Amino acid sequence: MRLSPAPALDPSLACSLVLLHLAVVAGGLALLSFASVSASGLESVRCRLQGTPRPPAFSQDGDFVIGGVFSVHNYMHTVDHSYTSMPEPLQCTGSLDSRELRFSRAMVFAVEEINNSSELLPGVKLGYQVHDSCSSVPMAVKVAFQLANGLDPMFDTGEQCLGSATVTAIVGESGSTPTISMLRIIGPFGIPQVSHFSTCACLSDKKQYPTFFRTIPSDQFQAAALAHLIRHFGWTWIGAVRSDSDYGNNGMAAFLQAAQEEGICVEYSEAFYRTNPLSRVQRVADVIRSSTARVVVAFAAIGDMRILLRELDRLPSPPRQWIGSETWVTDPDMLRFAMCAGAIGFGIQRSVIPGLRDFLLDLSPQKVSNSPLLTEFWEGAFGCVGVLEKVCDGSEDIQQLQAPYTDTSQLRVTNMVYKAVYAIAHAIHSIVCEERENSTVNCDKNLHVKPTQVLERLRRVNFSRNGYQVSFDANGDPVATYELVNWQIQESGKMEFVTVGRYDASLPPDQRFDMEREITWLKNSTQVPVSVCSESCPPGTRKAVQKGKPVCCYDCIQCAEGEISNNTDSSECVICPEEYWPNAERDLCILKPVEFLSFHEVLGIILTTCSVGGACLAIATATVFYRHRTSAIVRANNSELSFLLLFSLTLCFLCSLTFIGRPSEWSCMLRHTAFGITFVLCISCVLGKTIVVLMAFRATLPGSNVMKWFGPPQQRLTVVSFTFVQTLICTLWLVLSPPFPIKNLTTYKEKIILECDVGSAIGFWAVLGYIGLLSLLCFVLAFLARKLPDNFNEAKFITFSMLIFCAVWITFIPAYVSSPGKFTVAVEIFAIITSSFGLFFLLFVPKCFIILFRPEKNTKKHLMEKTSNDKRY
Repeated sequence: MRLSPAPALDPSLACSLVLLHLAVVAGGLALLSFASVSASGLESVRCRLQGTPRPPAFSQDGDFVIGGVFSVHNYMHTVDHSYTSMPEPLQCTGSLDSRELRFSRAMVFAVEEINNSSELLPGVKLGYQVHDSCSSVPMAVKVAFQLANGLDPMFDTGEQCLGSATVTAIVGESGSTPTISMLRIIGPFGIPQVSHFSTCACLSDKKQYPTFFRTIPSDQFQAAALAHLIRHFGWTWIGAVRSDSDYGNNGMAAFLQAAQEEGICVEYSEAFYRTNPLSRVQRVADVIRSSTARVVVAFAAIGDMRILLRELDRLPSPPRQWIGSETWVTDPDMLRFAMCAGAIGFGIQRSVIPGLRDFLLDLSPQKVSNSPLLTEFWEGAFGCVGVLEKVCDGSEDIQQLQAPYTDTSQLRVTNMVYKAVYAIAHAIHSIVCEERENSTVNCDKNLHVKPTQVLERLRRVNFSRNGYQVSFDANGDPVATYELVNWQIQESGKMEFVTVGRYDASLPPDQRFDMEREITWLKNSTQVPVSVCSESCPPGTRKAVQKGKPVCCYDCIQCAEGEISNNTDSSECVICPEEYWPNAERDLCILKPVEFLSFHEVLGIILTTCSVGGACLAIATATVFYRHRTSAIVRANNSELSFLLLFSLTLCFLCSLTFIGRPSEWSCMLRHTAFGITFVLCISCVLGKTIVVLMAFRATLPGSNVMKWFGPPQQRLTVVSFTFVQTLICTLWLVLSPPFPIKNLTTYKEKIILECDVGSAIGFWAVLGYIGLLSLLCFVLAFLARKLPDNFNEAKFITFSMLIFCAVWITFIPAYVSSPGKFTVAVEIFAIITSSFGLFFLLFVPKCFIILFRPEKNTKKHLMEKTSNDKRY
């Protein structure tokens, strides 16, 4: 959106506005008063200057005059006002800044170059008025009024309270604070001001400063570049110092915001100004010396920085890596501070201005003597000032002078002055000149050009000079390009500025910063210094901010169980996926080991051996029984049920093998159902044998006819019936909710247990409950038959076997529930094998012993004798 020109002011209002500004400014300024003005309005206003005008340092008349304001001196003479007499004129004091003198002379050079040009403003002569602001606000305000009013003590004007010698535009000032003060004065009159060195981001606010332009980038860009630079080298713990001025405060605020976005912490942020008491500067120096941050960012003006470094140089200080703003980091006069060797910072692009050096050195004795400013510079440069010193006679050779004034090898800000003058010239050119059909340019030097016209045309200038593009955006700012400057000590021992990189804000964020050369750091080292509050947290840990300290101060805490961090300085740990677990270093998620009861592990081998061994014993016993099937003891113990029992025991031993190995769908369904059915078959046989014993004993009683109701068919039916019920339960279980393999991720966090889920808990406990019910029934019947003749029946052995069986399975329940992982399966297998061996050893081993080792007892006579003896008792 284009800004409209400042509206023309009412004559009386204009003079009143000027007086209002001056009411708050120290005496000695160029005051304006006005003659009485009637309410009906007059066509002209008579104005009179108050105070003593201060002549410009350099001036030249012209068709159009450009003002220039530079901080050639560092201080202004302070006067105590008595308010009883006219105040003394404002005067500059302190040392002369020859670099600022070069800036002012560069403006004169640019004007003369334009006046000699046949392309830009041909036939038009530009004039200039160059003033010294003494780096102070009061003098800058005085100069602003003087440039606006002119030097005539009395003048008439019909439009506004401005003198006849007003300027069309102003170049300057070097400092942001004086620039702001000047804009408050000249802004309402629409006089454009183009600064070469005022970088405060606040000046981009067009609502407050609609007449401001600059050829140097805003601190907003430099602040972002500095924060990016610091982050690039891994510095997260820094100190910050700044000038207590608009430049320092606004620049540091922008930097601190950018630094916060980059994750950089600031240990301290100190402000000072060159006019502060020495104790204030000493306190800032002490903070720097005692800090733990090895990197210091200084957003300070040259005069302020010079005082601070002088104080730090007074006492030994720990080495610090200095990061400087463009104001001081490219000032050749600062190279004398060896403690700043290795300093880096962003500076304006170095440039070449043809003919400037010859112009700067073209100082004849007459030119020097005609200018108090040049005379002061000459006497200071050649040491011929004062009564006791030698007298300058004009024989001094400026060609041999080594000073910032004559050094044109690092033309950075100087080029900003040069471009500012040319920008104003191009704006005037677009107003007074027009190109004819024959490509000739005709300029009307008599055309009255208002500052507001120049202001409007400045917004649209776009040209190239010496290879450098000049244009302004909507905020009056140029495209931000910087060079990364490094203070390097050369082989000769001399410290010089070396360009090691570039920063271009017009490029995408990831392409703006470009390193070109190696940087020399502290003590001429190539090793990047480290400046962190806490050392980096390695992978496998996370950062925990220390209480009451910035986020850059933290402790490294190992990631919690089940979490990892695979990056350095992770702020949080990441939980591994469900089937993964951290490695020992907790920096990588690895697949959890899968665990199940395997045939290849020791426990699996032992259980497999016991299972197969039990089955072999059962088969061997069946073989023995078969070979002696006609013997008394085999026939007396119901050989049919005995063979069926041995078969079921064999299956019981073998079914435990289905619990070993990697669970699958078929093995999960088979293991529990096979176990349930075979055990019921086994218990049914034992129960049948027990009932046969009881019935046989009852059949020996007089008049008893029981055995005909429990003969072999009934025995078979009993076994089949009991087994059928279990088969029905297992069938319903498999149909409705069968067991299935699962990955148990809860028992152990660090590994996966492959096991079988029972599917339906009701089905599982129904199978076990039915087995327990039959076992309890068998135990009761066997207990009732325990006193029957030993030689005839096995009731006692059945009682003890059932007692062992029940004891095993009663203890199995809590052990099964509490055993973790694969041991749950091992407990179940152990219960199966133990109960099977209990039945086998108590029911068959005594008989096998008699058959094989006591054949004399394996006779009907022996058994009948024992029975007879028992009956007598």
